[in-house]
Amino acid sequence: MSELETFRAETRAWLEENCPASMRTPMPEREMPWGGRNASYPNPDTKVWMDNMASRGWTAPTWPAEYGGGGLSKEENKILQEELARIKARPALTSFGLWMLGPALLEFASEEQKKKYIGEIVRGEIRWCQGYSEPGAGSDLAGLQTKAEDKGDHYLVNGQKVWTSYADQCDWIFCLVRTDNSVKHDGISFLLIDMDDPGVEARPIKLISGSSPFCETFLTDVKVPKENLVGELNKGWTIAKRLLEHERSMISGMGMGAGAASMGGMEAVAKENFGTDGDRIADPAIRSAIAAHKMDQQAFGLTMKRAGEEAKAGQGMGAAASMFKYYGTEVNKRRFELLLDVMGSQALGWEGDGFDSKELAVTRSWLRSKGNSIEGGTSEVQLNVIAKRVLGLPTA
Repeated sequence: MSELETFRAETRAWLEENCPASMRTPMPEREMPWGGRNASYPNPDTKVWMDNMASRGWTAPTWPAEYGGGGLSKEENKILQEELARIKARPALTSFGLWMLGPALLEFASEEQKKKYIGEIVRGEIRWCQGYSEPGAGSDLAGLQTKAEDKGDHYLVNGQKVWTSYADQCDWIFCLVRTDNSVKHDGISFLLIDMDDPGVEARPIKLISGSSPFCETFLTDVKVPKENLVGELNKGWTIAKRLLEHERSMISGMGMGAGAASMGGMEAVAKENFGTDGDRIADPAIRSAIAAHKMDQQAFGLTMKRAGEEAKAGQGMGAAASMFKYYGTEVNKRRFELLLDVMGSQALGWEGDGFDSKELAVTRSWLRSKGNSIEGGTSEVQLNVIAKRVLGLPTA
């Protein structure tokens, strides 16, 4: 056997032994494996699966083994993902640390910071949130005013962040702060802050969906050790831009995953509500709309895969991340609009005995999807980035 064939056989055997049966079923939202020091696990197998995968570094399979990652090659990781898909395994860890912060730390952090934080991210020991947007600095993120004053052995941080996803449940926040008021982009630094530090307060924000992961985060005279500065002082904007590439790719990928998982159910509901013509949906308009959406989704997925391979080959994703974020947002929003068309009046429920839990979830998820156009950079900002940096169009 070749080395890759041996790796596949060993991986398959290990997964069969170490992936609990309940982790091979669709994942309810309440069982999402966010990890963190205050995490609870309604299904104990969730923690078992996370710990088993983390023991191999396979929650971050391609990260360097010296920091706790899996150290797998591109070819080995492809095999791992194929074997996980074969047994329909749930993700072992859901984490902003994995999706956004970790890649930035690997590129910009000091050796001490990598050794301290990367392993904790891989093992799901810290749940991170993102402190970027502010009430007066959303689309113009570089206009942020949260201030970090140099006090010798620490920074004193004062300010407010908004739309901080899951801040009320997180352990740490990676945060953009102003350390020089005389310049805009070149006066921003990147700090790591413990959410349990005195002066940190998170307040949830309720959205039209009836609930929300978003919070306001207030920072009042928070003392942050100097060693929590990532990269150079006043060079945080460079890190922020790179991290946003990872975030926008993550948002695109999440929409793809959710879309792929729901299409089979959509077709089944359409057949129930509109009847069948042989083995296909009877209504030609609904049938055509679902087919077109599936083609869009498949094409988008293949393009994302190609770009991911190019990025791994060292070409980087750069401004193309804005294209994926924008299109992923639109695909996700269209998917929920199509779900509403297919479900009819059963998609309009808010509460009560007339609607089951899945129908209520669709209603609230449809409303929640409207926020996709704002989070991770508004659609208008993404279109500007695409126009200037991808297409090279002249400014007005």
